Amino acid sequence: MLQTRIIPSAPNAYQYPLLIKSLLLSGSRYERTREIVYRDQLRYSYATFNERVARLANVLTEAGVRAGDTVAVMDWDSHRYLECMFAIPMIGAVLHTINIRLSADQILYTMNHADDKLVLVNSEFVPLYNSIASQLTTVEKTLLLTDAEDKTADLPGLVGEYENLLAAASSSYAFADFDENSVATTFYTTGTTGNPKGVYFTHRQLVLHTLAAASTVGSLDSIRLMGTDDVYMPITPMFHVHAWGLPYVATMLGVKQVYPGRYDPELLVDLWKREKVTFSHCVPTILQMILNAKGAAGVDFGGWKLIIGGSALNRSLYEASKARGIQLTAAYGMSETCPLISCAHINEELLAGSEDERTTYRIKAGVPVPMVETAIMTADGRFLPHDGEAQGELVLRAPWLTQGYFREPQKGEELWEHGWLHTGDVATLDGMGFIDIRDRIKDVIKTGGEWISSLELEDLISRHPAVREVAVVGIADPQWGERPFALLVLRESAELDARGLKEHLKPFVEQGHINKWAIPTQIALVTDIPKTSVGKLDKKRIRLDIAQWQAAGSTFLSTL
Repeated sequence: MLQTRIIPSAPNAYQYPLLIKSLLLSGSRYERTREIVYRDQLRYSYATFNERVARLANVLTEAGVRAGDTVAVMDWDSHRYLECMFAIPMIGAVLHTINIRLSADQILYTMNHADDKLVLVNSEFVPLYNSIASQLTTVEKTLLLTDAEDKTADLPGLVGEYENLLAAASSSYAFADFDENSVATTFYTTGTTGNPKGVYFTHRQLVLHTLAAASTVGSLDSIRLMGTDDVYMPITPMFHVHAWGLPYVATMLGVKQVYPGRYDPELLVDLWKREKVTFSHCVPTILQMILNAKGAAGVDFGGWKLIIGGSALNRSLYEASKARGIQLTAAYGMSETCPLISCAHINEELLAGSEDERTTYRIKAGVPVPMVETAIMTADGRFLPHDGEAQGELVLRAPWLTQGYFREPQKGEELWEHGWLHTGDVATLDGMGFIDIRDRIKDVIKTGGEWISSLELEDLISRHPAVREVAVVGIADPQWGERPFALLVLRESAELDARGLKEHLKPFVEQGHINKWAIPTQIALVTDIPKTSVGKLDKKRIRLDIAQWQAAGSTFLSTL
């Protein structure tokens, strides 16, 4: 080990801990009168926000919440959720952001596994909560969240209603210092098998992630996304990796924030118009919903900057959004990474090239953000060259990556095998540092000894003018091992069959983008493609559906 020189601190020097409370104090310092907006129902200043966070801290403390306890939230995206993102960890408790789109059984599992002590429940979820309440093993009290005039609900252990309790509480709270390595948040990520896995992040990790994210979205000139004069509206659920951590960034900078509650494409368009939103983030499926909303017809969305993550950004969606005035920027991350790992950046070398080349790089996973290390690794732990050609699993190091899975040490060891966090994604790294995600390891299609990227095939298929949405999976084939199968949602009044799709893909075969085995011999024309609880393509469900359709000889299958 290196022998370094350490200078002793002065006896009275303050050892500054990296705590979430330091992020809260900055926003009102810059813009005390800036607004935080909730739908068309509520707006207040940053000065009021700070007071409400203190009031909530007093309410929770009075309800018996102590440092180390876990407090869960079941709510849509709201000002209340933002207040919880600060107040709960700032008193030393752990915020559990419940994925309300999971099944009741999965929600029950996560709440018992996380040792939730108090739960804040939106009135819309009272029936769901009551259906599992008798099986909860650690919850002692509940707190009602509601937009309705009726501030009562039949909840076991009910302390009271959020706004009434805040109104009666003190507007000041002495938030103490404590160890920056204390756990601040936890939530559960779902996989293809087994129960959801609990990931967790400390105050130190969240503060460092916030600083890195702020420098990325605010300092890279080619993708300048959010500064203090922007208007921010998240369109990623706050239960999903803290809405990608960007509410912490926006609050630190004193940016005007708009929270839409339950997602409704028409309301999102209306809020964009009314509040003059300039920066958002979402998965591709949500953006498609917004572009197809009735209120979006003929609208020029000029000035709206969006980060697209969660799923690959294809060229078709990028160009369709650009034609509507929207600047899309691809980014990459996962639940275990807090989540930001990389973001598209157009450097001087690419600026000197063609627009087509720039688009190719704008839709890639991007370049690692500050303090992130990336590598490509084989299954046996060997590193591969960063030449843009060698494919292997993308592995990561950064100071904000989850250190394991809660109460599942074996899975944590697997996640961190060889001292790097394993993403489960097949990727390449090139000489400019760009990450190009080729596929999930479990979704790569293996046919006739060749590997086919379902993501690349989805991108090429999406360029057909009749295609509104596409998903590609591998299905078992007795001769070739697997063959690609495509689900297509067509645009209104459009027509396309398997033969027409083949004609569309043939030029890409001739140009060497894909091999001939990548052309699906069978497709399904559907009205909707299954999604996960966070809006990603649910390829596990898709494979099951295809097997059932084939067994039943469904009429919407088209075969070459």
